[in-house]
Amino acid sequence: MEDFSANLECAVTFALAPAAEPEGPFSMSQLYGEHHPWLLRWLRGKLSCTDHAADLAQDTFVKLLAAPEERRFTLREPRAYLTTVARRLLIDHYRRQSLEQAWLAAMAQLPPPSAPSAEERLLILETLHRIDAMLDGLGAKVRTAFLLSQLEGLGYAAIAARLSISERTVKRYMVQALTQCILLAA
Repeated sequence: MEDFSANLECAVTFALAPAAEPEGPFSMSQLYGEHHPWLLRWLRGKLSCTDHAADLAQDTFVKLLAAPEERRFTLREPRAYLTTVARRLLIDHYRRQSLEQAWLAAMAQLPPPSAPSAEERLLILETLHRIDAMLDGLGAKVRTAFLLSQLEGLGYAAIAARLSISERTVKRYMVQALTQCILLAA
């Protein structure tokens, strides 16, 4: 996964590199008009649902709108940039979908009186998405230490022994993880 992320970063860097001979600034409507139909077809090929493809295409252009203006209008390779952004959104989409399916499978095994209401299910899914986003922002060892502490109830010494690191490093990892939690909760 790290190699994939590194490749995406290289693609973005290449796509955003200043052109040797700038063709002039692009307007957002020009970029959208020229590249939206192509991006939508590309996403339809990746997804089985045309509605999700349309949503992700729109989200890709929203991300482009949020980019600094100098990047937005001096793209040497707009399709490479759009593809990179869309791939990241696809990864997020599949991760959310996998998380939701796992949770729904767990809920299906509960007896009917114990099953949460529709509102509770929505709140739980939103919370799971936020936790997933928080965990995704952590390094692998930090995430593992945090999960061992929170899910298995292990103390710092036990985590240090399991990960073959010092207790001091476990404390540092926990500070990083809890800081990430606080930042996302705000």
